[in-house]
Amino acid sequence: MENSCGNSRIVGCSFSVHPMSDQFVSYIKTSLQEVDTSKVWMHTDDVTTTVRGRMEHVFDVTKAILLHIAKTEVHVAFQGTFSIGCPGDSSGDVYMDETTERMNEAETRDIQQYIAAKFSLYPMGGGNYMDTIYSQIEAMKEKGVTVSPAHYSTRLEGDTHDIFSGLEDVFRETENSGSSHTVMTVTVSANSPTHKEKKS
Repeated sequence: MENSCGNSRIVGCSFSVHPMSDQFVSYIKTSLQEVDTSKVWMHTDDVTTTVRGRMEHVFDVTKAILLHIAKTEVHVAFQGTFSIGCPGDSSGDVYMDETTERMNEAETRDIQQYIAAKFSLYPMGGGNYMDTIYSQIEAMKEKGVTVSPAHYSTRLEGDTHDIFSGLEDVFRETENSGSSHTVMTVTVSANSPTHKEKKS
């Protein structure tokens, strides 16, 4: 099997969402129906959903899917792997021609949702990225995100919009620093009973 990267910078994310409810299928299907996926390529199988396209649209869609489930107040977990660069394929290049307008921003911007998250970043193609990562983590703190070290990852706590904005920034700037292939893993928990205990 031969992989071809083409000339575009397609971003992909393979993710799973897990509503902690017997009605998990309904929560997932309803969320997917509410989210505008017209600017990304998307495929769901029995393990994950994969979205591919421009960076801003991949982050817009994944955040929106999480928010539309979390707004029901069900405890939900999200786990995703974001990737850009070789090795990869080029069958989705058509989505790179889309405009930068985020199709779900207007519908989700007023959904205020606290989350806890952990992320790990893997620049695999060189580049001077450590200073970039540290500077973007400092930028997250300035947005009000609580940042703390964790084993094999960095822990984030705060509003979903602030955290996803910070994750997108650190992912983009790591690529811009010279990494030809960048991978980021993200695990999110929303509406956890632990969160309610902290707020009480």
